[in-house]
Amino acid sequence: MKNQRVEQIIEYLKHHNLVTVDDLVKVVAASPATIRRDLVKLDEQGVITRTHGGVSLNRFVANQPTTNEKMLRSIREKQNIADAATEMVKAGDSVVLDAGTTSMALVRNLIHLPLRVITVDLHIALYLSEYKQIEVIIAGGTVDHSSQSTIGEHGRQLLRSINPDVAFLTCNSWSVEKGITTPTEEKAALKRDIIVNSNRRVLISDSSKYGAYSLYKACDLTDITHIVTDDNLDIQAQDQIRAKNIELILV
Repeated sequence: MKNQRVEQIIEYLKHHNLVTVDDLVKVVAASPATIRRDLVKLDEQGVITRTHGGVSLNRFVANQPTTNEKMLRSIREKQNIADAATEMVKAGDSVVLDAGTTSMALVRNLIHLPLRVITVDLHIALYLSEYKQIEVIIAGGTVDHSSQSTIGEHGRQLLRSINPDVAFLTCNSWSVEKGITTPTEEKAALKRDIIVNSNRRVLISDSSKYGAYSLYKACDLTDITHIVTDDNLDIQAQDQIRAKNIELILV
């Protein structure tokens, strides 16, 4: 019976970013004291993270997923996010684009505009090279094989030397508490430089990545001016983000 109850708790946590003891009491039909004992043991095992607001599943992302893996995830949400982010770009803008499938979806919406695009993503650079009204600058450096993007000091120097109108940042893990994180130190440093001098710093990421975290912090969530994500984001997370004066756009 206990194992079944713990399985119910974990399954519920998989679908909710942050839950309270009262939430779990209703779900598994057990007393608050019993739930608390279960949570203490899950915490000791490293399965969950306990905060002042409740508990969440410990979702540590150890490795960077490949581009092919990411293409199969949250397809509808990514397209909706890209469509909303399109409204933030106007003709003549200089735009920095992080690597990723959401960035690629955004780029496909921008090909009718005269733009200056700076990117670390090899796929994006090659795709945009077909359009003469778009000036494409690719940040150089070593190619990261998992994401087919460039990393390293050479590209970082370029990113630190420009003052773009808008920068779009992607990630595999983000939260109010831990910020935007990545599995590698090089990726974290690059993401910091992508947004460092931009007037608008926009995170484009679906809600399935919220609450997950990796070893290296790229930046705090308060370093971002806008977040575009899907409306499956937990209500408590929405409130916490807006309380930090970040413009949250839900699609």
